[in-house]
Amino acid sequence: MKIGMIGLGKMGGAMASRLRGDGHEVVGYDRDPDVTDVADLAALIAALEPPRVIWVMVPAGAPTESTINDLELLIEAGDLIVDGANGNWADAQRRAEMLAEKTIGFVDAGVSGGVWGLKNGFCLMVGGTDEDVGRVQPILDSLGPDEGVAHVGPAGCGHYTKMVHNAVEYGMMQAYAEGYELLEAGPEGLNTHDGIEVWRHGSVVRSWLLELLVNAMDEDPGFESIAGYANDSGHGRWAVQEAVDRAVPVPVMSAALFARFTSRQQDSPSMKVIAALRNQFGGHAVIAAEQ
Repeated sequence: MKIGMIGLGKMGGAMASRLRGDGHEVVGYDRDPDVTDVADLAALIAALEPPRVIWVMVPAGAPTESTINDLELLIEAGDLIVDGANGNWADAQRRAEMLAEKTIGFVDAGVSGGVWGLKNGFCLMVGGTDEDVGRVQPILDSLGPDEGVAHVGPAGCGHYTKMVHNAVEYGMMQAYAEGYELLEAGPEGLNTHDGIEVWRHGSVVRSWLLELLVNAMDEDPGFESIAGYANDSGHGRWAVQEAVDRAVPVPVMSAALFARFTSRQQDSPSMKVIAALRNQFGGHAVIAAEQ
């Protein structure tokens, strides 16, 4: 199958390589002249015979929005766009409706697998009509491992599922991180590395994330080269907001998200208030701020 791929970064580039390795013809476009196959979007469209399939794998938000808007002016009825960014599910719904007015197909694909996807395959959560998903099924089958592709519903459902997936990931990572810190604070002589390593073998908490934690510990014992600052991708925020809107209790996801916010504070204002209040009502000592 022939497909256009827009965005040849870590994920898009690996996906293009995996598709080519499985016999598909990929025409790639990227702003980096060292990796692109064509000069611009117009050249990409010209290189594909209609009905075209174009996979957009650029950062979510404004980059994806502008790319799809530009594509809309270049493609024609019968073509199909796959949005593989970590975008908001409501945006995917809106884009599907907008493109449907011009008889252009749309599939939103939540993609998980990271830099390991080239070798192991990408987990794909896709939304769209049966017809649109069916058109790109050969591509999905090549990108995903066995049983690693699911058509989870109409447009928007792919990105909604990926949003929840990432919020679950937040909680799992937070639990492993807290376990690591508690082991580090444990009895003298406790070997944190071996304690976590053994969890990988037969334990009910074993997972790929745990394997990656052990890899990270091997590469940087004590994580001396890493600052304790963690960003959030947006999915965690969206998931917590969805939970509020739908009255679904998600205490673990919420706590994991807020823990990331805490990581960005060198001197927490709220903890200053707690310290001041303890001093006021109980005379508890406070620690002077560094000047």
